[in-house]
Amino acid sequence: MGNSLLSMLYLYMFSFQRHLKKPINAIFIHLTVVNILNLTFTLVPNIMASFGVQRFLDDVGCKVVVYLFRVTRGLSICTTSLLSAFQAITISSSRAQCLWLKSKSSVWIFPSFLFFWVVNMLIYVSVIKVMKAKINFTLVGSGFSNVYCHTPQAEDNSSGYYISILLFRDLLFVILMIITSLYMVRLLYQHHQIAQHLHSFSLATQPAPKSKATHTILLLVSCFMCFYCFNNITNFYYFYTAVKIPSLEVMVCILSACYPTVSPFFLMKKNEMVSPCALSLSWRTISCHKAFSG
Repeated sequence: MGNSLLSMLYLYMFSFQRHLKKPINAIFIHLTVVNILNLTFTLVPNIMASFGVQRFLDDVGCKVVVYLFRVTRGLSICTTSLLSAFQAITISSSRAQCLWLKSKSSVWIFPSFLFFWVVNMLIYVSVIKVMKAKINFTLVGSGFSNVYCHTPQAEDNSSGYYISILLFRDLLFVILMIITSLYMVRLLYQHHQIAQHLHSFSLATQPAPKSKATHTILLLVSCFMCFYCFNNITNFYYFYTAVKIPSLEVMVCILSACYPTVSPFFLMKKNEMVSPCALSLSWRTISCHKAFSG
């Protein structure tokens, strides 16, 4: 619901509040869409299983659902990393190199989206080959398993090669997140030190819009890193567990859904775009209601 509401607010902004548009909004929208898809393919099989539906997915359904779940999970880390890097460039200093990056950063947004989709879709092609529907609901051996789908016991060579690719991708984007986050923290600290020397107390204590947006993105990145670490640890343990534990499977599902569920509320709370859009939308709703009732 949070992601859907945020998507509606951004759609309203692009339709009726065009003066509020910024390049970074495209990244927010992409992250929101990825979150919606990820939650859909994560939770729908578990919701159907909670209602006692048997054989909800066949082999083709398992391939599609698990493949898209994996792709959108990969897109989540890529988009969050892009968001952190873009904000770091936005608040960077006015040196010539930084000005060149600022002028080019908005042009790179949509090519970056395309690159992320292509790379993640190629990485997870192997999921389509090996994913099958469960016949026996009690599985033994290492491999992926959820309520309806599983992979046969993975071979050491193939699984090691596949995990190496995933680790390389994740480390690349996590390191980029850490570097850009530390850079933003340093810039915010320098800004705070300069603000302390201002004579006007009101100016010194009033946070700038860029500072508020940077705090939001740092909070979002910290939230992602926290859930990412716990989710990966649980995933690896569950993957290599000989006998699959149902409670651990539920824990993996919950941890996978935490970040895409929580992130839109951070954005709605702190994003300077949301309040004007929400206020304008509420006034339009009230006006329409009065017109119809009159």
